[in-house]
Amino acid sequence: MKFWRNPEYQTLRSELTPEGLFLDRRTLMAATGALGAGTILNPLAADAAPQKPQTAGAPPATAAAAAQAPQPGATLTARRTTYAVADVLSSEDAVTGYNNFYEFGTDKSDPARFADKMTVSPWSVSVEGETDAPRSYGLRELVDYSKLEERVYRHRCVEAWSMVVPWVGVPMADVIRKLKPKASARFVQFETYLNPKEMRGVRLPVLDWPYVEGLRMDEAMNELAFMAVGVYGKALPKQNGAPIRTVLPWKYGFKGTKSIVRIRFLKSQPPTSWNKAGANEYGFYSNVNPEVDHPRWSQATERVIGGKGFNERRRTEMFNGYSKQVASLYAGMDLAKNY
Repeated sequence: MKFWRNPEYQTLRSELTPEGLFLDRRTLMAATGALGAGTILNPLAADAAPQKPQTAGAPPATAAAAAQAPQPGATLTARRTTYAVADVLSSEDAVTGYNNFYEFGTDKSDPARFADKMTVSPWSVSVEGETDAPRSYGLRELVDYSKLEERVYRHRCVEAWSMVVPWVGVPMADVIRKLKPKASARFVQFETYLNPKEMRGVRLPVLDWPYVEGLRMDEAMNELAFMAVGVYGKALPKQNGAPIRTVLPWKYGFKGTKSIVRIRFLKSQPPTSWNKAGANEYGFYSNVNPEVDHPRWSQATERVIGGKGFNERRRTEMFNGYSKQVASLYAGMDLAKNY
């Protein structure tokens, strides 16, 4: 496995990573005496009960549901779409080697180093809440692998760096329609797989595990919202959220939920992991907005990772350049207040 590193980021990581949440592995181990023993990162999570390992849902009910999805790295067939940007594609090494997936550690190289321990087969997703079809679904029930699309989207991290990524998957709206949400469902929440035996990062209370994120239903049904099962024409690597994740290119990257095991349709706005950790810094919407700075750094520009110009800096666009598709979702809202 080749690990991609950005030397400039290494000198700036204490500036860009959320304060109190970045400590390298050596610091974490020293501060706790042993992994899992301390409560140094997130006082909001310090009193949380120990998390039990999740399964990836109950066994699917039918043979068709149980059919296995392609293993990470397997070649996928996807049709090209008009969902593409003119920006230079980020290198595959950067996208697969420079990640935030705190379940495996807080350093950018940790997911690629340690995610191989995660079980991704068999896999199913439990669907709950305000739905007429609650049960566990196999991946091939959720995703029609004969109708995969490739979409080249910008990715903007809240830490002020960006990439351009060729995701493979299906529109989120197609998946949601299969799950038959009731008219009473106003929000949808996604939950990430959790297993401390496989995920070394969750032995420390960086966040209140398991990781959860949420959307309004109209956001989830927007044409840009995507359920990805692949990248660069191959099934998702584990460090990128195998076997299925959400992609929301107009929002900061942490709004995307990796390795989904549960989908809940809800009447009320659900809690989300980063909002619980710091509501003054990470709002529920988390739309890319260059005019609203993070409390500790500017969001006006971004560092481009893995592109043609090494460490090129570019101006950040409103909604990450996707205003035409999503601005109407927030008409009349104060986007500085509803961040």
